[in-house]
Amino acid sequence: MEYEKNSAVSTPEMVTISRAEYESQQAELTELKLQNQWLLEQLGLAKKRQFGASSERLQEGLMDQLSLMANEAEAYAYGTKNATAEQVAVKAHARKRQSGNVLDIVPEGTPTEVVEHRLSEEERTCDTCGAVMEEIGKEVRRSLKMEPARFWIQEDVYYTYACKQCEAETGEGNLRKAPRQPTLCPGSFASPEAVAHIMTQKFVMHSPLYRLEQEFQRQGLKLSRQTMANWILQASDTWLRPVYDELHRKLCKETVLHGDETTLQVLKEPGRTSTSKSYMWVYRTSGCAEYPIVLYEYQPSRKAEHAQAFLKDFSGWL
Repeated sequence: MEYEKNSAVSTPEMVTISRAEYESQQAELTELKLQNQWLLEQLGLAKKRQFGASSERLQEGLMDQLSLMANEAEAYAYGTKNATAEQVAVKAHARKRQSGNVLDIVPEGTPTEVVEHRLSEEERTCDTCGAVMEEIGKEVRRSLKMEPARFWIQEDVYYTYACKQCEAETGEGNLRKAPRQPTLCPGSFASPEAVAHIMTQKFVMHSPLYRLEQEFQRQGLKLSRQTMANWILQASDTWLRPVYDELHRKLCKETVLHGDETTLQVLKEPGRTSTSKSYMWVYRTSGCAEYPIVLYEYQPSRKAEHAQAFLKDFSGWL
């Protein structure tokens, strides 16, 4: 009996927390589950892009993997499908304050447009005594304004001048013309701003040209994807190719370089099917370089002769 009393089994300790702390923990758990689900969706999408059939147009199977992103706004606003606004409410000090002030999200120096709303003198007339009310205070409500990409026509007018005095004395007038600014793409109406915007949307924001074409058409601008493609190619050959060649020369002067290649598929390549395997080679400076340089080169194969040709002026460690 004495042994049985000393060997009594201990019970788990009960911990009591407040409902506010419990709800805070549940909200954090919901947010972590949502983040985990979003990461899994991104992993699946990345695998689809790398190993699946690729094209600029999303296929039906790819859209199925974006089921979470279809209701992304609802998911981030209310957590999981079963969660409600009340269920994820937490104490004010338990979570980092969400940005409720527009000044917290805009960059420094963002211009501010002030619109004042005042009552007319008739509206400021007191209903009791008939006197004109005086201004005693104001309330300021800030909102974020956005404007879609605007387009307009710029006309550059170059004037010609003549010396009338010389013309009266000698019969021949000296002429002088305003210097003409160089055009981005001769023979076209492309501007540096327009081409820069199109390149940014395509190569930085990964928006295909057909989507840009549709977006412009919704604004009434009938700019075809063929025209945009010609602008990109012509501007790249004329203005960006010299920069690329100069970076290439600087790259080959380094003593240590890194190189690699990866597969990709090119659509509508002359003489090859869309399922043919092509390669994008990449060369970059080492971590010891004063100015890092990364250059890409497209080749239809991974033969060593491509690297030998690209690095013919390089003597060092690869």
